[in-house]
Amino acid sequence: MTTLTVTILVLLLVSFAPSLAAQLPGNHDTNDKSSSLLPPVATNGQPFPWVHMRLPETVSPIHYDLLVHPNLTSLDFTGAVQIQLQVFEDTSTIILHSKELQIAKAELLAPEGPGPLQVLEYPAFHQLALMSDVLLVRGGMYKVRLEFSANLSDSFHGFYKSSYRTTTGEVRFMASTQFEATSARAAFPCFDEPAFKANFTIQIRRESRHIALSNMPKVKTVELPGGVLEDHFDTSVRMSTYLVAFIVSDFQSVSKTTSHGVKISVYAVPDKINQTDFALNAAVRLLDFYDDYFDIPYPLPKQDLAAIPDFQSGAMENWGLTTYREAGLLFDPNKSSASDKLGITMVIAHELAHQWFGNLVTMQWWNDLWLNEGFAKFMEFVSVNITNPELQVNDFFLGKCFEAMEVDSLSSSHPVSSQVDTPTQIQEMFDDVSYDKGACILNMLRDFLTPEAFKIGIVRYLRRYSYQNTVNSHLWESLTNKWYSGDQLDVRAIMDTWTLQEGFPLVTVEVRGRQVRLSQERYLKTDDPSQTHGFLWQVPLTYITSSSNTVHRFLLKTRTDVLYLPEEVEWVKFNVDMSGYYMVHYEGEGWRSLTSLLLTNHRALSSNDRASLINNAFQLVSVGKVGLDTALDLSLYLSKETDIMPVTQGLGELVPLYKLMEKRDMEGLENQMKDYIVELFRGLIDRQTWSDEGSVSQRVLRSYLLLFGSVRNHPPCVATATHLFNKWRASDGNMSLPSDVSLAVFAIGARDPEGWDFLFEKYRHSQHTSVKSRIKSALSISPLQHKLKRLMEQSLAGEVMKTQDLPHVVISVSRNPKGYKLAWDFLRHNWHTLVKKFDLGSHSISGMVTGVTNQYSTREMMDEVRGFFDSLSEETGSGLRCIQQTYESIEENIRWMDQHLPQLKAWLDRQAQGARTETRGHEDL
Repeated sequence: MTTLTVTILVLLLVSFAPSLAAQLPGNHDTNDKSSSLLPPVATNGQPFPWVHMRLPETVSPIHYDLLVHPNLTSLDFTGAVQIQLQVFEDTSTIILHSKELQIAKAELLAPEGPGPLQVLEYPAFHQLALMSDVLLVRGGMYKVRLEFSANLSDSFHGFYKSSYRTTTGEVRFMASTQFEATSARAAFPCFDEPAFKANFTIQIRRESRHIALSNMPKVKTVELPGGVLEDHFDTSVRMSTYLVAFIVSDFQSVSKTTSHGVKISVYAVPDKINQTDFALNAAVRLLDFYDDYFDIPYPLPKQDLAAIPDFQSGAMENWGLTTYREAGLLFDPNKSSASDKLGITMVIAHELAHQWFGNLVTMQWWNDLWLNEGFAKFMEFVSVNITNPELQVNDFFLGKCFEAMEVDSLSSSHPVSSQVDTPTQIQEMFDDVSYDKGACILNMLRDFLTPEAFKIGIVRYLRRYSYQNTVNSHLWESLTNKWYSGDQLDVRAIMDTWTLQEGFPLVTVEVRGRQVRLSQERYLKTDDPSQTHGFLWQVPLTYITSSSNTVHRFLLKTRTDVLYLPEEVEWVKFNVDMSGYYMVHYEGEGWRSLTSLLLTNHRALSSNDRASLINNAFQLVSVGKVGLDTALDLSLYLSKETDIMPVTQGLGELVPLYKLMEKRDMEGLENQMKDYIVELFRGLIDRQTWSDEGSVSQRVLRSYLLLFGSVRNHPPCVATATHLFNKWRASDGNMSLPSDVSLAVFAIGARDPEGWDFLFEKYRHSQHTSVKSRIKSALSISPLQHKLKRLMEQSLAGEVMKTQDLPHVVISVSRNPKGYKLAWDFLRHNWHTLVKKFDLGSHSISGMVTGVTNQYSTREMMDEVRGFFDSLSEETGSGLRCIQQTYESIEENIRWMDQHLPQLKAWLDRQAQGARTETRGHEDL
């Protein structure tokens, strides 16, 4: 599944994102906290015969026959499921999952004939107990049959209703599924844990005006009395319940066949079917790539991609029926931007990678979710780099590591592989650590082993564990071979240090002649030094020097070590291209020599190396390793920078400084900082054309820079954007604006009430998700507070603006200096509604919690935030990890401001004085 991060350029420009754990056993842990509770009581008052959150292993499903009949008028559904079971221990009780389903009938289909089953329900664990009068004997095969009904969900998970408005204004309904992680149980009774794999044969009833889709191709349609049609789908391969999917809708489709003979179809609402060609061609290319790369044929005859009008995450990898937000799949060459093209290709690459990583080979339990998500995130870049080289994805990978480190530098972070029990804890695993850190440590390992050896290992892993479930160690065993210096490399010993403990190392480098002294410690943004003790990594170091651009390698296994250079050098740069997931601090003259290099010949280092130096220097200020002057001096070279990654990283480190000031009454210093950043990038901004020309990276960078210039009132940007907006508005929105610069144009237009209202009406009637996305972002940047409030209220109502977009809207408003209090008040006042809609622990909830609060920088704000979250109960979210992250982030902001503001002011004053002196000097000439 793809988590949806807020539009990067809006966040960038109006925002601030500022002991080894034991490996879990393969199946349920009888020491889980549920076992210490009082004996559970079923809803009818009887004792419930099972006390654990995890299901017992006494029986296991082999096959499901599932019939579902949604009613899109009454918005409810009925169904029946027949489950074939294999019995591993004598029992008369079957425990399985069911959530908010009314069970009308339950019977055991035993060899001697059918018999009723008593049903006990324990809603706290979403469990049913089926009590049999007949003993189910070890080694036997039995079938149970249950009939059930429920309302289509109002949330974005389970079997839920979705709606869209046609171009003529008619509202139409559809029903779709989202089962990951624990919501298949809300659509049919099942064994809803990833290790309980089974085959599924699905039948769906519908009206003739609709179509039905599921994981497998349809084999026949039967007409029933009353004009109801029943579609029968082929039996699936063995898979986990969270991958089951079905849709009933009036979608239309376009199709192609891959060179391997797989039929690919893209489905969308009828009015948008003309926006599906790009996704169709990308999917064909990517599925063919994976087929060849993994050397394991895609096992299903078809792969459908469906654009769902209401969808919480980015996309979902259901086997054979991947589902997406409309913005993640639909593309119009005349309306969509370069970043839309990049984003759509990447999300398709992610979901199709899952067809192997996650679907074919599945983690045993959610503690190892990263085996699914880290791999899919990593393979996005591998696959798109080869299939779509023009998208230049390698320019964007580094951003994933920086995002992961932002979370992983807090003491509230968690190991990539960490124990989870409850559905809320499972939801919390879908975060930057599982996705982005997972991808970054895989990239580091691939770089260390070589791409060829890494590929051999992962193909071995996929082949060995096809249709099975795995834990971390299975992957490391598959990647271990005698290909490193003639000796067997212990991949597991290295990688356990990266997956079983949280955080990442800070490697300190001190060069003394030819001798390089190395040491490692945990990088942690906290004033509690006890949190850094006991951490040790095996770090695959890489470095280049002033005398050799050959990449040298060294595995740092101990807390300190020494390596020797063949000769003395002017500078050394560690973590080449930042292929490793660690930070580097250069003691002695190290930072000065690298700063001097950047100022005199920045192209001696790659753009990734330059971006990593910017990131590391500013992050080391936070922990007192580097003076703020040192980091700011390094930033001066950016006036000559033109590549996307260093420019956006420079903005990403500098913009947060004034965002923190916006929350305090210090307008003078805030404006000084803003002026410095605009001046630093002025040359690059002024060279941008207001067009869609250039490479993808150039076009994405243009979007960033022109939006930044417009938001910061850079006169040439404001003048051009105003001119273009007025022309566009005069044409009633029919004039074609260059896609890449339209956000900057809309942002200027949204500054006055008439322009804001005009944009809102264009949003209401547009059928182009990419245009709507840019209008929505522009509306949230507006300084008009009453409009910002209306925007959030409209998003919650879900009629004009989809509620799926509410997290993005709330976070974006919170980045707005005129909106941050409004967003915080909105989050507090609607907390219970939001938790019900988006699910406790979900990426949407955690994104809003941290996104709305992590620019706060005063003790008063900290007290207000703590007061609200401390008032919650465990059921309403008091124990969420994101709340601890929020507390840590605000404390860090307060600490940073208290320690560094005098230095910052003095440095900016010196720069201004230097600029004035230079100007006077020119006047004298």
